[in-house]
Amino acid sequence: MGTVTKALSLLGLFSHARLEMGLSELTRLSGMNKATVYRMMSELQAAGFVEQLDGDRTYRLGAELLRLAALREAAVPLLSVSREVLRHLCEVTGETAHMSLQRDGRLSTLTHAYSTRHGTRVAMEDAVVLSFHATSSGLAYLAFAAPGFAEKVLASPLTRYTPETETDPERLRAALNEARRTGVAESVGGFEADVHSHAAPVFGPDQLPVGALAVAAPVSRMTPELRALIRTEIKASALDLTQRIGGFCPAVYPA
Repeated sequence: MGTVTKALSLLGLFSHARLEMGLSELTRLSGMNKATVYRMMSELQAAGFVEQLDGDRTYRLGAELLRLAALREAAVPLLSVSREVLRHLCEVTGETAHMSLQRDGRLSTLTHAYSTRHGTRVAMEDAVVLSFHATSSGLAYLAFAAPGFAEKVLASPLTRYTPETETDPERLRAALNEARRTGVAESVGGFEADVHSHAAPVFGPDQLPVGALAVAAPVSRMTPELRALIRTEIKASALDLTQRIGGFCPAVYPA
């Protein structure tokens, strides 16, 4: 692992659960030695990627990341465009919708939207790392990922998050084949108990998925009519978002 990759991996350790971290925690989570972590964090701090409050030894993400995020959004307004699509999904389905993005082999939520139609709804957070095998978003991504990616995931240890989490590689391959056939992946209680979700991949210019759009509802509210509506709308919305960001569906996608 090169120096730049190591430094970037330290930034990747920050999350909603770890908005601020000290040197010891960064060392423990990264698996690097303390001197190396200190040197890299000092360099990241000098460049504005992390910062420390006066008299505080903990680090948090710095303002330079906001500048780069703004430039990225100006070039490819994925965040703002996906929010428009998510609002539409919420309006027509009455359920929670979210967009996930794959980066460096991890799938995490980019943004989400809630419907006001029901008092009880599936709760979401941005920047949460999603499981590839236990979520509809992950399955939708794997179904159309680059050759070998899905098999690499299925060959790794598969975490059981709930009693309903599927960890049998053969059954997961069957689920991926079904997602390839219909263009929509489905998960019932795989990542969170009592959550029924559907997802469709969002493709980039290279015809490979960059992430997925998903709609999640309580299991008790998933009627056959709602399921059919969600499957239709999630696929149409994913195709719409793909087009808006300049992406292209592969020939194998059942558009």
